[in-house]
Amino acid sequence: MSERDSRPSPTRETEAPRLMEALDRRDALDLLRSVSLGRLVFTQHALPAIRPLNHLLDGEDVIIRLGDGSVLASLAAPSTPPGTVVAYEADAIDPESHVGWSVVVTGYARLVDDPADLDRYRDLLRPWVSPTMSDVLRIRPQLITGFRLVPATGRPAAG
Repeated sequence: MSERDSRPSPTRETEAPRLMEALDRRDALDLLRSVSLGRLVFTQHALPAIRPLNHLLDGEDVIIRLGDGSVLASLAAPSTPPGTVVAYEADAIDPESHVGWSVVVTGYARLVDDPADLDRYRDLLRPWVSPTMSDVLRIRPQLITGFRLVPATGRPAAG
């Protein structure tokens, strides 16, 4: 049996067409607040790189913790105005129905160096891994985009 034959056959739900609906900034941020895991997209040695990280939002800023001395920490030194351009993506898409949403925040990342902010973020955002993670990165959004994938059935045609 080939790999293709071993996959489950599509159901009527997964065959149904989807529509992609753009999210406004507020809705995109609300959805981003509803999950704790996303992916940081950055450049490493002139190539794109991605790391899964947990996050929180402070207003519109995305806050993440970084491992001490990590590649990410070195890319976003606090003395680099306005910061390093990165993207942060999070989503929730159902694997069966293929409906859900995705949000991308693109902006400038800088290490947080204010002691009060550092203490507050360290209390609020617990790292998921055991190495020491005392660096905190703030992403100031310049662009926030997102979309919902919704079933097309039962919806009026756009016109």
